[in-house]
Amino acid sequence: MGRTAFLVLLSVLFAVTTEGKPKQYLSRFPEDFEFGSATAAYQAEGAWNVDGKGLSIWDHLVRTKPEQIFDNTTGDVAANSYFLHKRDTEMLKELGVKNYRMSISWPRILPNGDASQVNPLGIAHYNAVIDELLANGITPFVTIYHWDLPQHLSEKGGWLNDDIVEWFSDYARILYENFGDRVKNWLTVNEPWVHCYLGYGSALHAPQVKSPGVGYYECGRNMLLAHAKAYRIYDEEFRPSQGGEVGIVLSLDWPIAETDSEDDQNAVKDYIAFGLGHFMDPIFTKTGNYPQRVIERVEKASIQQGFNASRLRPLTEWEIDYIKGTADFLGLNHYSSKIVYRNESVVGQNEEYAPGFYSLIKYVQETYNNPKVYITENGCSVTENGLVDPIKVQYYRNYLSALLQAIEEGANVKGYFAWSLMDSFEWNFGYTIKFGLYETDMNDPDRKRTARKSALVYKEIVRSKVIDYEYDVDPYSQ
Repeated sequence: MGRTAFLVLLSVLFAVTTEGKPKQYLSRFPEDFEFGSATAAYQAEGAWNVDGKGLSIWDHLVRTKPEQIFDNTTGDVAANSYFLHKRDTEMLKELGVKNYRMSISWPRILPNGDASQVNPLGIAHYNAVIDELLANGITPFVTIYHWDLPQHLSEKGGWLNDDIVEWFSDYARILYENFGDRVKNWLTVNEPWVHCYLGYGSALHAPQVKSPGVGYYECGRNMLLAHAKAYRIYDEEFRPSQGGEVGIVLSLDWPIAETDSEDDQNAVKDYIAFGLGHFMDPIFTKTGNYPQRVIERVEKASIQQGFNASRLRPLTEWEIDYIKGTADFLGLNHYSSKIVYRNESVVGQNEEYAPGFYSLIKYVQETYNNPKVYITENGCSVTENGLVDPIKVQYYRNYLSALLQAIEEGANVKGYFAWSLMDSFEWNFGYTIKFGLYETDMNDPDRKRTARKSALVYKEIVRSKVIDYEYDVDPYSQ
């Protein structure tokens, strides 16, 4: 995803102090640990109206409300990966990684959103991408939905329309049918909490439906059901012959209480319950359903606000059972930690704080019976001019050290994907922030990509499976 508009990115608030810094590991990642990198279709592909692709909600937003993007840019060309996907594969090989997390554009496959029209050129494009990856020893991890809903479906209500469960599952089935002979790692939806909150709550993201406290919950409910149906279709119709796995991508910026007060400690519990538990509990617990903390707090607030019933529509017993257990693994995204509080003294503060990453992984391990996890996004947007980026280098070293510590303590984390492979369109931020291991020259029609120092340091970690804080390399001499 890169990072979202609600994550206020400070110029540098790198709160990894002598006391909090993870110990510098010279022990190794497990031999079977898998490294990779990641992108998403709308952010990297470009080719917004090429070869029969339909309009997405982001194509619509950047045309109707360009002022919503910080630099008034679009993803029309982005990193031009639609035409440069072979260069993407070369970059992955240069890094030495074995995995690539990519997403498929829903409107490129189904221009109208539903299964009434399948775009053969869209199918051909992703066949070419997948085949190129596999020919070069790179395993694709494919996200079915990474926020680029077909505009045609959005005009029918999008994720607020219960019919989207069928639209999404039909789309997923088409992907399984066309690519499942080669794709063995599927991720259904990316960050439902973030997409629903920003798209259907605060309206900062497409489709910009402002329905705080109502639309957000309806969106989340339908995403859970859509995910579950896509999982069950794979499990029943495709797993016997294809033998793959299906997971979901959830995210959390680890909360740190501003004080030791009971109010602030409760704020931490609320933040975890609403941000992670809302989607984690229905899938990964034995009982299923939303966290009781969420159910009770939303119901109480709804009554106080004059509603006749909770704004969180309850899941039926059938729905609870249907959603429960529908993941072979968890894709977990994390970027920073967040100070939480019951007052307004620290509004908007986030910290690049690696011990928070460790705490999140340990929380998942201990709360959800240590599920199989891939870190599907982790990265830093602070990029100095040029290819030398010491802050990003330090970020990767610290966060990977925190991850390694958790693994050595038994966390079942099987792989890690650095976000992102190259600079690309970062949603509301446009091109004003840069997560790429590779610098993308957005002024170059050929979108030249050049490895930053962080890419070369990551390459050495991938090669050696060791985090060596003394390793140095000059990107200009490569």
